Amino acid sequence: MNTEGTHDGQSTREGHVPRPAGPPPPLGTPPKPQHAPAVGTPFTDWLRTSRPAAEPGVWRYGYSPRPDTEPTRTADRSLAVGAGISALACVLVWSLMRNSYIPFWDVPLKLFTPDSWWTANGEPVARQGGMRAKPIYELLFDAALLYGFGRLGSWGTAWNRLIVARGPWAPVLAVLPLAYVTLLLVDNHQLPIRQLVESFVSFEDDPQANVELIGNIKTAVDAVVLIAFAWLGAGPLLRRLLSPRSRTEATAVPEHRNRTQAQAPGTPADELAGWPELKDAGLGEAAERLGREAGGGRMNDVDFARIRRAWESVRADPTRLRAFDDAVRDKGAGACVHPSGDRDLPVRAARHDLLTRQVLLGTVEDGERNPYARRGTGLALDPGVLGTSLLAVGPSGTGKTARLVRPVVESLALQALAGQAAVVAVGAAGSRLGPDEAYDIVVRVGDPASVHDLDLYGGTADPDEAAGLLAEAFVGDVPGIDVRRAATTLAQLIGPFREAYGRFPAVPELRELLDGVPSALTALRQALEGTGRQAMLRELDARLRQQGAPGDPGPALADRAALLDRPAFSGFFDVGAVVGGSERRGRPFSLRALEHPVRVRVDLPERAHADASRMLARLLLAQFNAAAAARADRSLFAFLALDDASHTLTPETVRGVQRLRSANAGVLLTLRTLDDVPEPLRTPLLGAVGCRMAFSGVTTWDGQRFAEAWGTEWVETRDVTHRTVFADQPLTRAVHAFRKLVTGKAVTTDAVTVRQVERERWSASELAHAVPPGCAVLSLTSVRGERAAPLLLRLSGTG
Repeated sequence: MNTEGTHDGQSTREGHVPRPAGPPPPLGTPPKPQHAPAVGTPFTDWLRTSRPAAEPGVWRYGYSPRPDTEPTRTADRSLAVGAGISALACVLVWSLMRNSYIPFWDVPLKLFTPDSWWTANGEPVARQGGMRAKPIYELLFDAALLYGFGRLGSWGTAWNRLIVARGPWAPVLAVLPLAYVTLLLVDNHQLPIRQLVESFVSFEDDPQANVELIGNIKTAVDAVVLIAFAWLGAGPLLRRLLSPRSRTEATAVPEHRNRTQAQAPGTPADELAGWPELKDAGLGEAAERLGREAGGGRMNDVDFARIRRAWESVRADPTRLRAFDDAVRDKGAGACVHPSGDRDLPVRAARHDLLTRQVLLGTVEDGERNPYARRGTGLALDPGVLGTSLLAVGPSGTGKTARLVRPVVESLALQALAGQAAVVAVGAAGSRLGPDEAYDIVVRVGDPASVHDLDLYGGTADPDEAAGLLAEAFVGDVPGIDVRRAATTLAQLIGPFREAYGRFPAVPELRELLDGVPSALTALRQALEGTGRQAMLRELDARLRQQGAPGDPGPALADRAALLDRPAFSGFFDVGAVVGGSERRGRPFSLRALEHPVRVRVDLPERAHADASRMLARLLLAQFNAAAAARADRSLFAFLALDDASHTLTPETVRGVQRLRSANAGVLLTLRTLDDVPEPLRTPLLGAVGCRMAFSGVTTWDGQRFAEAWGTEWVETRDVTHRTVFADQPLTRAVHAFRKLVTGKAVTTDAVTVRQVERERWSASELAHAVPPGCAVLSLTSVRGERAAPLLLRLSGTG
């Protein structure tokens, strides 16, 4: 059969990709998408940002790990009381020291200084070292008091939480009384700062000059004290007013702390832009060219990921080294470009990090339902978790398409441009899965203007394989029909037809054969007799004997074939023949092209032909399972996204989904409810996928399935029992009676019981009623077996 190169993936070669839009852009600087990969930062800064290793699903761009357990947090009231009491205690001890009520507090000073420095009553001798030693010792003693009582009363924590957290003007108002009291103590010589300064100044014999000098010292000391308190109170406000740009960048870009670890193993982050691996291989000129492109803004994240992918292929096959070197030296960042010529998508609806191949979905809610280490962190998906497949359930209007399917498909489309993935997105016509320009192939089933067609037989030349895939799509959802028997029936017809005509039957021809039209069967027999293939004649005779027998799947298959034999589909599912006067509409696309970095979108006529759309979705899922497993080169991550998987799952496709993770492939399935899946398949489906997502608004019946899949965990519970206190003494009873009269409550004592109990991670009721709008609960499993417990996630773009 002449496939014109479409079944073997040759349609992805440069110059052979029919594009829905105009010609590819030139090899200069690629157009900047509306959602840039690194908002507000140059490309080199984005490249150098740390991406530490983390659990599955953690947005690693600029990630700063948090402790596993939440630190003990003192209540604000207790913190304020403790700080106040410690401050009063500090003042009391300091007052007792200043008034000599604490004996021997200055003994260390006298022990380590000469006796000639001191008089008989302990005062320092004029013009001796004691004039400097005493104020220094007193200031050190005061500092020790402040430090000790400050640690005891958590003054720093109280200042930050009770004052700084109130806003930038709160510290300014709070330091005013502190500065006033400090100045009074300094001027009254209670804090010996001025005495210390004066001890280092040489006074003259002129009294008037000495008075002026003392006045200048007082002014300088007061100014220093005021500046210190001004910086304490107004420092945050001044920094905020003087650097608005840095504040804006901090809001737009995740923090850039710990720029010491890069994504590339064994390569420091600061060296990634210099391409040290190319220099080590002797490609110094190519490395310098790429370094200039990155530093000059002529390289984007897709270029970087694509050229690194090409270099990995060179390391695997050294014979490509010269071609790689020539391409990089000639085209720079435009080297090794995707066959479509695109270096970026026309628009990005989500935030991506191609260095880790992640797409940001949202933020983990900062609540008790989530582990402390994950609260407030970004949650992202990558091929490491999508390779276990993802099932998302939620009613209409919860954002499954816009906040899940679109970002994931967009991420894999970017990876396809980088030569790392192949993606097929399937949705109803009108689904917002991205513009046509973001795809290499757009198949609009039922649209006469569609450039591409869909291969009904999946690009295979084996009649038995094609029959199995068709049977799965046609009757896989029909109760009481054996799919294997239906596959045998189809094979008994399409096998002889291919032998006789060198191609598979078109939809009208297949329908006639399944209906048992005598003229069609007679013509097929005559064509077979001319070939001399007795085996195929026996197949056809076996089909004729079974036709009309009890349990014959032929009529059911014919009814399903009739769904595709409609005027709206005339010319589609082309096999290279003119049937009934119809002409070829376009080049048929086959999922055999998954061995190439292709971007495909299939639009199904869900509104006008719902049953046919579901059948085609089943066919695409079955073909994807077969094609992904049959790939000779599995280095590309293959992915299929079904925007609506209702009534498309069968026992065989569910088993196929479970086998995808070993084939470096995965699927994304969205459902409005699990009731759209046959009852016997609901539990196996939840077990076949590694990632499960429940949107807000799911029913308690669906929630119960998710709760069973997520299992239970051990948690610590605290039971508090209140017991009334009965006093025996008359005075105590009177006090208790007065307290009850004032508060209205009896005096009680609390008994606390702490236990370890096992409970569901998320109950069905919580999933149905406790998930806020715009949120979802998501659990992840990586292809390496790492797991992330169900997390309450606020999806991006929600309030």
